[in-house]
Amino acid sequence: MSTAERAPILLTPGPLTTSPRTRRAMMVDWGSWDRDFNDLTADVCKRLLAIIHGEQTHTCVPLQGSGTFSVEAAVGTLVPRDGKVLVLINGAYGKRLAKICQVIGREFSTFETEEDVPTTAADVDRLLTEDPSVTHVALIHCETSTGILNPLQDIAKVIESHGKRLIIDAMSSFGALDIDARQIPFDALIAASGKCLEGVPGMGFVFARSTALNASAGNCHSLSMDLQDQHAYMAKTGQWRFTPPTHVVAALHEALSQYEEEGGLAARHQRYANNCQTLLAEMAELGFRSFLSAEIQAPIIVTFHAPSDARYNFTEFYNRVRDKGFILYPGKLTQVETFRVGCIGQVDASGMRAAVAAIAETLKEMEVFEI
Repeated sequence: MSTAERAPILLTPGPLTTSPRTRRAMMVDWGSWDRDFNDLTADVCKRLLAIIHGEQTHTCVPLQGSGTFSVEAAVGTLVPRDGKVLVLINGAYGKRLAKICQVIGREFSTFETEEDVPTTAADVDRLLTEDPSVTHVALIHCETSTGILNPLQDIAKVIESHGKRLIIDAMSSFGALDIDARQIPFDALIAASGKCLEGVPGMGFVFARSTALNASAGNCHSLSMDLQDQHAYMAKTGQWRFTPPTHVVAALHEALSQYEEEGGLAARHQRYANNCQTLLAEMAELGFRSFLSAEIQAPIIVTFHAPSDARYNFTEFYNRVRDKGFILYPGKLTQVETFRVGCIGQVDASGMRAAVAAIAETLKEMEVFEI
């Protein structure tokens, strides 16, 4: 069956395949200043905050736009204009974080490892000892360009021991990997609606330490991205400062209900882990090699080395797999040719097996035999 006859399954890290219930939630129109919509926003923020057990220490501030909007808003709001950010990089999204610091005028330094090498707590300890002028450390929890998982808890402890502040881009991990605000000290954790919560894209949110947020007035480089002003206005009025993505909020509200019905974080993590294990095993049978070793592979997205066969061409490969009902993701590495397959969204292990079957059929059609 072609994608013209049914919606394809998105094996990507977001946007991703959503449930019919989530899509139906967008069939209702909402008034952006209406009490019912304000209550909906408040309930979403309350339920999001509960996932990280941050009710006593943090504030959830929603923001219109892509996840990157919220990353920029967090850095711009919570890092003082005379602060300095150490950005830990092992992929494209770490580089983007450094670019944000550059564009908004925050002093920063970087520490970059290879794309298959996680940053270690020892690295961070050494860097902070060498440069005491650093005020904040920013890292990507799960680097989506490869699927590598950085050791968040160990790094956070080192940052706290140096008296520095932590900013976490948890875009691809929040909701599926455990991040407990009672155990991991951070000033900001950033995520979005269209990832592991299985909502639709269009809204980010920042879990900001309440004391840091309240002290950040006047820091931000931007009116629309000022999280302190956004929170202060919402606390006073119950409303968003500027036109909210009403349908996105409604979809996330419904997606959170399904998340809770499934069993919350533990169940969502288990389904994604099963998806990842199934994918790795089935692709290995076809001869594919994953880019990362198992101990640093997050169950979010898997990067595979492209076939070495001269007849392999990613565009043709992608289009043929797409025609069989599955959307893959191109590679994002600079040194080797790869492609990526996501493990998240409304899909289970049987869906992963069907996707690998489509890949196998495609390789046969293309006469690609050298993997």
